[in-house]
Amino acid sequence: MRKVILGLAVSLDGFIEGPNGEYDWCFTDQDYGMRDFFKRIDTIFIGRKTYEMTMKADNGSTENNGPFSKIKQYVFSNTLKRVDKKSVLINGKIEAKVSKIKKEKGKDIWLFGGAGLTTSFINKNLIDEIMLAVHPILLGTGKPLFKDIEKRVELTLIDTKRFTTGLVQLTYELKSGEKTRKKAKNS
Repeated sequence: MRKVILGLAVSLDGFIEGPNGEYDWCFTDQDYGMRDFFKRIDTIFIGRKTYEMTMKADNGSTENNGPFSKIKQYVFSNTLKRVDKKSVLINGKIEAKVSKIKKEKGKDIWLFGGAGLTTSFINKNLIDEIMLAVHPILLGTGKPLFKDIEKRVELTLIDTKRFTTGLVQLTYELKSGEKTRKKAKNS
């Protein structure tokens, strides 16, 4: 079964955006393992705000948006009525829809956009891995990555990468996902 991987940049104090929505603090001077990560995935899950930001940056089209151009894109929103022709709109109860997508043939799925969407996925136990690019900066304020988590989530560290810039990439497996995969293997 395909995995849903939450993959984001985060400040050392846990923010994904600065107080004004800025992310100019994210390092872009090298690849930071993203080329290899893109080989693992063929699908991306994003929330409405990330979708709208992407559309604005690409002048209303996701047809030629760099590394995303060959990735199937699902937009999660209860307020949007439609999305561009390359994207699929998901609304309402997401558990069954995500479960169906995870069972389809293909590579892993990148959960990229939105703290709200991340919260929903964590609270509904829909994430298998968390891959955080922890930047060596304290923002002090901004949009926190984890907010309104309903219950404790135990993680197992499965990989670390350290870069000369001070960025550290941490990859965790959610213990509930680990148990589910072990059951599937033993069946």
